[in-house]
Parts: sequence; C-alpha cells; structure tokens
Amino acid sequence: MPYGSRLAAEMTRRLGRECLYTPSARLALYLALRRWCRPGARVLMSPVNDDVILFVVLAAGLRPVQAPVSVRDGNIDPAAVPESTWRNVDAVLTTNLYGIPDRVVELRRRCDELGIPLFEDAAHAIGTRVAGQPIGTFGEAAAFSLSKHVAGMAGGFLAVDDDRTRRELERLRDELLVPRRLHDDLATTLRPLARSGVRVLHLVRPVWRTMQRLGVLERGDSFRMDLHPRRLAGRAFRAPSLTAYEPWVRVDLHGYRARHGALVRGQLKLRLDRLDGDLARRAAGVSLLSGTAWAGPALRERPAHEGPPPLFRAPLMVENRDALLERLVDHGVVCGYVYDPPLDDYAGAEFVEPSPDPRAARWFAAHTLPADPLIARVIINALTKERARPANPPTADTAAATVAPCPRVR
Repeated sequence: MPYGSRLAAEMTRRLGRECLYTPSARLALYLALRRWCRPGARVLMSPVNDDVILFVVLAAGLRPVQAPVSVRDGNIDPAAVPESTWRNVDAVLTTNLYGIPDRVVELRRRCDELGIPLFEDAAHAIGTRVAGQPIGTFGEAAAFSLSKHVAGMAGGFLAVDDDRTRRELERLRDELLVPRRLHDDLATTLRPLARSGVRVLHLVRPVWRTMQRLGVLERGDSFRMDLHPRRLAGRAFRAPSLTAYEPWVRVDLHGYRARHGALVRGQLKLRLDRLDGDLARRAAGVSLLSGTAWAGPALRERPAHEGPPPLFRAPLMVENRDALLERLVDHGVVCGYVYDPPLDDYAGAEFVEPSPDPRAARWFAAHTLPADPLIARVIINALTKERARPANPPTADTAAATVAPCPRVR
C-alpha cells in the first residue's frame, strides 16, 4: 500500500481529485514544479508570500518572477501583469493568501491561452471555493497543508488530475523522503498538543517572551529569515536540489520531507476528520472580524449571498502594524504569517525578477495584521484596548506615496 494512502484517500474524497500524501505542503509544491517545469523556467508568483516558497522555487531550479498584486488581498492582479511578462513566463503559481482565493478563473484562462501550467498553493485554502468549485481543482496541481487549518504542524497533499500522474509523483516523492526517526515522530505528535496547552493555560506571553530571550526563534526579530545571499548564490549551480537549499527550505519545519510513521499519520487522520468543525469555527470568526473597523476590503466586500469564508487568517489593516504586533503579545496574541517586505525587496534582482509595479505589495505587506479567526474575540478585545487605528488602502491618486522599499534581509 503506498505511503500515506489512507490520508490521501480522505483528501481525494473531499476534493474530488487524485491526491498523494506528503510530509509537508512545501515538498508537495516542489514535486509539482519538478514534474511540470524544466530547469530555468520562469514562474510568475506573488511577492506577498512566505519566503520558504521562494526557496522551494529556487531549489527546483526555476526563476521567480514577481507579479503586481491587488492591494485588496495581496494576490496576483492578472490585469496588471504586462503582456511582455505574460509572453515570457513558463508557469503561474497562486498564493490564495490567508485563504482568500486568487483570480483563478482568469489565471486559468491566461495559462490555457499561453499553454503553460497553473499551480495552486492551497496551503491556506482548504475549504475555499470559487463559483462553487474548490480551490485546488483549477490548476495542473495543487499543494495543501495540514499544518494550517487542522493545526497538525505536519503533513500535506498534492492534488493532480489522474491516477497515472499521481503514481509518477509518488515515485518521485519516495526518492526525496528521508528516513523517519522515532523521537522526531514523537515530537511531531506532541507539538500541536503543547501549543494548545500553552493557549488554554494562558501562557502565550511568557512562553513567547522566553523564546525571544533565548534566541530559539529561527527568524529572530524579523518576519523574514536571513537571506545569506553569498551562500544562496553558490547553490544555484546545484539546482534542482532540495539538499542544496535545505538551510532555507526547512526553516520552521525541519521534518518537511521526513517519512512519517504510523503515530504521526494516525494523529493527522484524527485531525482531518475534524476539518469540517474547524472550517465552521473559522467562518464564524471571520464573520466577527469582518464587522470591525480594521477589516480590509477582502473581508468587507463580499457578495451579500455568500457566507463568511473559512479563512486561515483574516487580513486586518492597521496603522503602525509592527509596533502593534509586539504589544499584542502582552494580550496573549502572537500573529505569524506576516510577509513583509515583499519578496522582490527581500531577495533583490539577483534571485528574483522584481515586480514592474511593487507599490500595492509594499503597502499590503506593511499594513496587514493576519488575525486567527479561531480567537477572533480575543483579537478584537486586544485591538480595542490598544486603540488600534485602521489603515485604508491607497487609491490610484495616492499610490505614489506608498511604502518605500525595505533593504533586503542579510
């Protein structure tokens, strides 16, 4: 029986598409990029994205091309991508940032016109739908994460069209997996329970402050990991290779390609069985956050007939975001998944092709506070006590005054 087939069968049932299990979404995405893209291919993607995804693209031997984004949601704005860029990209990678869907219908149409593959990063978007169709069913392949909605802190899936492709990718996956170790399986199983315990016992603030003082956070005081550009430049001649890019790809999830034993897979199956309840609670939290003064346009401007989406994070727009994030820790709220600065400002033209118009990405990245819908009331109370000021996205008339570029991380 193929590795992880029980979990994959459950996801296949939910999605209506062939799925294979992977230890992480980042490995799933790497498999897709290797399967459909030749080395040197150019991949259009949003610069408001996890830096790990940038390094997965580089590890696959590809050139990341940064797209203009919508200031409304941080996802690719297809209409703002120059025709010259469209004619010179070999694939498109969506983000579905925080669970808000990319404009996949338009992106699918453009990819079909150009004869290039569309890849869906659906790590934030289990349960997100567009016109009644699940995210993860529009592209050639879609990568999902169990680290997010069900808080498994491990596990992922790659969804594809047919059984033959799935079996081909299973063989490539098995070549890339590294052997499991019992103590790693135990740590992976216990970590979600420990995190839940910290929150239930109201220990978020002391635990987080202690981790900061001890310097055990891999990203340190930055939202981005250190780039180490000289080391990174030296790895390009070895791509495609996960091993060459391991120091970057593994950040925050060192077991991203470790073969999980039955203990981990059993826990993830229990969590996946509770996914519907998780999605319902998230939708309820999004409904609360959408009614606040800090709700961004992606939360406020939904069709009246649609209910609140089950977002992984709800993007709130606030002034002085960085200082506010630090103060929220004192209220027991740690907000992760801040993607600032945008990837082109972070990595520079040596490693990515910069966006032709970076203003919307810079503003969005600098003002977004990703709020966990599962603790919506706690966040609303904390922001109220801190007298947080809402930020309004720039209009076309004020776009020239948006955030200046940040120096790239070391």
